[in-house]
Amino acid sequence: MKKVWEKWTGFSLVGRIVVGLVIGVILALLVPQASGIAILGDVFVGALKAIAPLLVFFLVTSSLCNAKPSGGKRGGVIGTVIVLYMFSTVLAAVIAVFASMIFPVEMVLTDAAQEVTSAPSGITEVLSTLLLNVVANPVASLVNANYLGILAWAVLLGVSLRAAGDTTKKVMADISDGISKVVVVIINLAPFGILGLVFNSVSTSGLETFTTYGKLLALLVGCMLGIFFITNPILVFWCTHKNPYPLIFKCLKRSAITAFFTRSSAANIPVNMEVCEEMGLNKDNYSVTIPLGATINMDGAAITITVMTMATVHTLGIAVDIPTAIVLSLLAALAACGASGVAGGSLLLIPMACSLFGIPDTVSMQVVAVGFIIGVIQDSVETALNSSSDLLLSASAEFRQWRLEGKEIKF
Repeated sequence: MKKVWEKWTGFSLVGRIVVGLVIGVILALLVPQASGIAILGDVFVGALKAIAPLLVFFLVTSSLCNAKPSGGKRGGVIGTVIVLYMFSTVLAAVIAVFASMIFPVEMVLTDAAQEVTSAPSGITEVLSTLLLNVVANPVASLVNANYLGILAWAVLLGVSLRAAGDTTKKVMADISDGISKVVVVIINLAPFGILGLVFNSVSTSGLETFTTYGKLLALLVGCMLGIFFITNPILVFWCTHKNPYPLIFKCLKRSAITAFFTRSSAANIPVNMEVCEEMGLNKDNYSVTIPLGATINMDGAAITITVMTMATVHTLGIAVDIPTAIVLSLLAALAACGASGVAGGSLLLIPMACSLFGIPDTVSMQVVAVGFIIGVIQDSVETALNSSSDLLLSASAEFRQWRLEGKEIKF
């Protein structure tokens, strides 16, 4: 068994994932009725979601209680990452607004809206939810994968344990290392999970709905690709003063592919942390910035909220001026930070953005229904952008610190 595992892990992970992807497509076309194959994807996503909260909690706690004085460098890197997260999210919303103005899209709205009762009523509710998540019960935070709560309690516990004895600190470090090894095992089984996820998508989703909303999908995906291949490289170059595209494509291969199929930023946290470790980044930094990014770095969510709202506005013939467009951009960026780290989370925030134009819930909920129809592609690309950007910007901020210290930067 050990030799088999060594041979399996000896091959490139990306190559194994590609093979799993191809096999999943072939099986979906040949035996679409074999629904049992899809369980591989469910098990893989479930394993990632299960281990991620524990990984974050113990990594952060262990990093803080065992941390040595760093002269402020560590805090500087984390501060830079947060600035990059917020700036890129606002920039994504702004780009989506103006792209929607240049390429206006209209939808066919019907009465077949899905019943969604959990959509927030305003930005105050979103911000209140964020603050309440910070002080949520720590056990409940672990169970419900509330990463703001997990981070908050892990920071408090980690700082408090700095006064503990060496034995206690070593126990925390050992637990953290043990969970990290479990993550490595799960990630190495990713090809089987991708096979199941691809099989499920191809065998159950038709193409008719995608052609009906082709223009809307093209605008959404176009904005997201523009962020990843145009604006994000500018931010990477500002940090590193080097050609950004090797790092861009590394994040695309190692993070975006798995995020595309899992459709969950939370489930992709262990994947991103594994890549950070491979790049030699400081665990004290990425153990905080990666899970934080899964909560507040929501470029794709900001684009979805903005484009869907603007499409609704164009459908109803409502005029939008520049000041209102800017307000929508800021609102979408703030709302995106409250989007859940699960599939379809950003869609529930569309009614809040639509309310800025006086659009009633009876109409905006129809837009949410449209979002679920195209969600197989939209949500997958959105999650791929969100999660891979967490990795990209976390790495860029640390590489910036390396550059300032005169260290060699290798992607």
